[in-house]
Amino acid sequence: MPTTTPSIPTPDGRSDAFAAFPDTGTHPGVLLYPDALGLRPVLRDMARELADHGYYVLVPNIFYRHSAVPVFDLPEHITAEERPALFGQIMPLVEAHTTERALSDAGAYLDFLTAQPEVSAGPVATVGYCMGAVLALRTATAHPGKVAAVAGFHPGALVTDQPDSPHRRIPDLTAEVHLGLAEGDMTPEAITEISHAFDAAGVAYSCEIYPGTVHGYTMSDTDAFNEAGYRRHWERLLAVLGSTLTS
Repeated sequence: MPTTTPSIPTPDGRSDAFAAFPDTGTHPGVLLYPDALGLRPVLRDMARELADHGYYVLVPNIFYRHSAVPVFDLPEHITAEERPALFGQIMPLVEAHTTERALSDAGAYLDFLTAQPEVSAGPVATVGYCMGAVLALRTATAHPGKVAAVAGFHPGALVTDQPDSPHRRIPDLTAEVHLGLAEGDMTPEAITEISHAFDAAGVAYSCEIYPGTVHGYTMSDTDAFNEAGYRRHWERLLAVLGSTLTS
């Protein structure tokens, strides 16, 4: 399978990235946002697996303003005991990735993705994990004509009391949405609020709690990994992409 490591021009510089795609023809594009641990081997493996199903998958380094990949010195497997110290390093970069920066990058990533010769014409999908789910939804609400599907797994804060809360832009959304929540990812009140927003926007959506999972359940390089949740995530992801994107 072909893979590349493109350098994507953005208003603030150049974002390194990873792309995987089938070796012949053109295919629907998928912009895949990583979790807060960033672009690393497990994300490359997931991109390859998704590309195996017939998609051009672009995974950007969302922390490119700080460093090219590898941004963090990560162990091969991240234990629960290691997470607090690790996130002490990571959270300043997460907090610096403001809504303004996220939206600026989103336009650049979409422009790059849709310009690739291996990507077929038409809308793309945005997929994200943890904070990447927030970025996926922000991208879709900011570019409704370009994004036909959103899939977010063990998402970060989609509903907050801040003016820039991601759920406040859902009235602009046209994409079909699937949210695969770990137990405890969102309060019942937050689930109700975002569901009402999807209903009001008139978009197709599903918001599902994956039983027995904890935040980060798709990431096989962490103690949070859950095999059943991981398989369910692939089933739901492929279903929403298959129903919205055409080659």
